[in-house]
Amino acid sequence: MAKKIRIPHTYVIVFFIVIIAGILTWIIPGGTFIREVIQVNGIDREVVKSNSFHYIGNSPQTWQIFSAIFDGFVDKADIIVFILLIGGAFWIMNQTRSIDIGIYAFLRYTKKIGKNRVLQYLGVDNLIIVLLMLMFSIFGAVFGMSEETIAFTIIFVPLAVRMGYDSIVGLCLCFVGAGLGFAGALLNPFTIGIAQGLSKLPLFSGIEYRMFCWVVINFVGISYVLWYARKIRKNPEKSYVHEDDDYWRVITGKDEEPENYHTPIAAWLVFGAIQLVLIIFSFFHPLTDLKIGLATVTIPIVPILTALYFITGIVALRNSVHFFILGLLFFTIAFLIVGVMGYAWYVMEIATLFFAMGIASGLAMNYTLNEITKHFLDGVRDILSAGMIVGLAGGIIIILKNGQVIDTLLYYVADSMSDMGNYASVSIMYVVQTGINLIMPSGSAKAALTMPIMSQFSDLIGVSRQATVMAYQFGDGFTNMITPTSGVLMGVLGIARIPYDKWLKWVTPFMLIMLILGFLLLIPTVTLQLNGF
Repeated sequence: MAKKIRIPHTYVIVFFIVIIAGILTWIIPGGTFIREVIQVNGIDREVVKSNSFHYIGNSPQTWQIFSAIFDGFVDKADIIVFILLIGGAFWIMNQTRSIDIGIYAFLRYTKKIGKNRVLQYLGVDNLIIVLLMLMFSIFGAVFGMSEETIAFTIIFVPLAVRMGYDSIVGLCLCFVGAGLGFAGALLNPFTIGIAQGLSKLPLFSGIEYRMFCWVVINFVGISYVLWYARKIRKNPEKSYVHEDDDYWRVITGKDEEPENYHTPIAAWLVFGAIQLVLIIFSFFHPLTDLKIGLATVTIPIVPILTALYFITGIVALRNSVHFFILGLLFFTIAFLIVGVMGYAWYVMEIATLFFAMGIASGLAMNYTLNEITKHFLDGVRDILSAGMIVGLAGGIIIILKNGQVIDTLLYYVADSMSDMGNYASVSIMYVVQTGINLIMPSGSAKAALTMPIMSQFSDLIGVSRQATVMAYQFGDGFTNMITPTSGVLMGVLGIARIPYDKWLKWVTPFMLIMLILGFLLLIPTVTLQLNGF
């Protein structure tokens, strides 16, 4: 029997790239560009001066391949801490199971309104599929929901089977929905946030066109799922997993709430403390200048959000602490948007905001300080690999920079592609990012590995750095739903009891559609004048 080929661990792959980078410093001649600092939209940016490349002596790297790892962690320390704090905070919130409660309340509401004639014509089940996928798409687009979908698989797969569909449709409700949002990446701090930070772009800039892309991606993706769901509902035997779903058909009669509704006194105390902080913040910031593209709108957004928090908080707490915690997530995202657009917040402020949200969620659930600490550390431990890979990948750039060859590589690539045209160059970047994602599904790792080079390359060929970020975004997002190296994909398939080969049969045509859509959505980034580009 032929020996099964095992794909190396991501750390092994990245470290081998570090070694290859070290070897390149012995082969490639040293060179450098002259750089200058210019101001774009009020932001100082260091860019390469055109036609300024010249050769210099290189510095071959030897033992530095080990010290470069340390230097990579130091260089990317802010992004690494950013990832760890957010991972720990969301783990605390996940332990409260508030999102589970919200989903069940959502389903009850959709059933209640199903008596409406218009909704009966559209199909309540279709409405459930669309709204659930949109909800998870928002989660994926805003805070990069990925691993969390594993927990929801056990809820939605039996639900979909009970509704007359199959486990693939159940997986689409959460995993594929979050994947579509992850590819759209409106405010995802783990992809867009890191990529733009490494490219020295204003955080979450260009959101107008990303919003358009998110809408198009979701329209096409959800339409495909609705078409498939309708086909399976009409003829269940056409499902690739019809026999595998026998397991779920035995248990589809169970429909238990994930947790009892309750509101501890601690939740009211947290509500009051946050309300006091918001009132003070409103006093010092009665008006906010929100920058939307190149326009500025001055509105009392902080007092408005403070009033909304007071009203919705009381209503939520009278029902259950879980709805209050969901409200905390909503207002955290709202203040994130206000902070970025109105107060130039970056990774430190955003990480602090989510960290406070996580602690508030734990206190509201009446967790002890030790329990909150345990859940936070569990979240940090779960996300630690993403943080470490950013530092490890940072060592690659350190080696190339110290070896004086990174500019030479950029010059070679730019010179070879200079006659291809802007769209062809961006398309090649998209293909490269997609190929890397098949063996390295960590979005933060790919950003740390590729964006420092790609962003400067885009300067050389006259392509917007934002277009390069979009090529990274699409290249990173879509193939997360097909690559076997993804722990999240293999995890949800295991829970859903869907064999990978059967999932591959279903997802392959879907992937082809999404990949082609990515090429089409990249065209306006180099042909039109877009805000933030």
